[in-house]
Amino acid sequence: MKNPLIPWLTFVFICCAASIHAQKISDGETVDLNGMKVTFNITNKESIQAGGKNFDHYKVSASVKNVSDKSYNIRLSSFPQIVTNTNIAELDCINATGAKLTSKKIQLKMKAQMINVSYSAYDKSGKLTSYTLPVTGSYYFDAGDTISDDAIFIVPQGEKPDVSVRNLR
Repeated sequence: MKNPLIPWLTFVFICCAASIHAQKISDGETVDLNGMKVTFNITNKESIQAGGKNFDHYKVSASVKNVSDKSYNIRLSSFPQIVTNTNIAELDCINATGAKLTSKKIQLKMKAQMINVSYSAYDKSGKLTSYTLPVTGSYYFDAGDTISDDAIFIVPQGEKPDVSVRNLR
């Protein structure tokens, strides 16, 4: 029989390593993460019932402001490129249930720079027509910029959202 202790310890180590750089943040608080000021606010609270259990439904917002001199850029190449890692900061609600398709985290992402590309093509009647297509040229987060987002967290009744924040850059 295999020893179940080794996979369990590996799992615990991975979970601890992922949360090592996370800091707790509470309602109305601002945390400085290496030149980025992250703010978390609870904007609304309601009590709801789901699956016969009572929960608290929180509408929350988060923002990150780049107060450093450093700008963050991801420039895209000339061929089709899929970019999946545009996150600047992530706020995780540890006690969120995710019930009713609600969030367990807020990911604050870089802004997309859109470029209008003009091209010509023949339409159905055979006439050459000019079209404009918006294309993402890059992602950026300049010094002084602010990015914000909101979410809904559902937590067990009587609890406040237990939120931690970490820098992803």
